[in-house]
Amino acid sequence: MSLRKQGMTRRQLLSQSALIGAGFAIGSGFVAGQAQANWALEVEHLKPETMATLIQMARDIYPHDQVGDQFYATAVKGHDSAEAAPGIEDGVAALNAAAKNLGYGRYLDIGWERDRVDLLRSLEDSAFFQQIRGGLVTGLYNQKAVWPIFGYEGESFSEGGYIDRGFDDINWL
Repeated sequence: MSLRKQGMTRRQLLSQSALIGAGFAIGSGFVAGQAQANWALEVEHLKPETMATLIQMARDIYPHDQVGDQFYATAVKGHDSAEAAPGIEDGVAALNAAAKNLGYGRYLDIGWERDRVDLLRSLEDSAFFQQIRGGLVTGLYNQKAVWPIFGYEGESFSEGGYIDRGFDDINWL
């Protein structure tokens, strides 16, 4: 039986299983990740729900099933500043209002990834969306801990360049 027939995406099933099995703590000023993931994120200026929304939004913009939530959390952590927080809170409120117009309580309540992506596409010209998307390009992919997941070995200049380091290895094709 497919997950779609049951009304749940694969990501939602995995997410819900992890949340139930490991617990997801959102307390005052603190967002904790899955216990088995062994990571947590402290939030200083944003609401914990706002940070959870940013993490889901990041996953929907740049989806990589093999990349853990902690890397997405690190990528959006830069928005948790006194200067950025008011605009981010307003942007997430607009995102939640758009979700409400579609019959959901908030963005995080949209179960289907496709439906969340459709909602994001309708807002992709907004300054808020562009701010989050733009920050993710470097915030996610510049994390050295993520590089091995994608098979990237890092810069090569300090190692003598790519010629002697497999520049023509194309086993990923």
